[in-house]
Amino acid sequence: MKYVDLIEIMATGDPAKIMVAKSILDEAGIKYLAKGEGLQDLFAMGRIGTGFNPLVGPVKFLVRDEDQEIAKELLKELQEN
Repeated sequence: MKYVDLIEIMATGDPAKIMVAKSILDEAGIKYLAKGEGLQDLFAMGRIGTGFNPLVGPVKFLVRDEDQEIAKELLKELQEN
């Protein structure tokens, strides 16, 4: 098994932005990890109106180093809004 470095390209607690980011990356064929996504509703009171669980923080999108530039460009507009 080959290990690769993963680079954080985006962090958000907005559920809508999470879904859109996943869709954009999937469509582009970029493999990613949405770190913390599965933990949002497991601890304390879940997302409690903030969009993310303050105990685990926002969902962080990680991609391979060689994909980071294109992934950042694809998600640029989403992050600005």
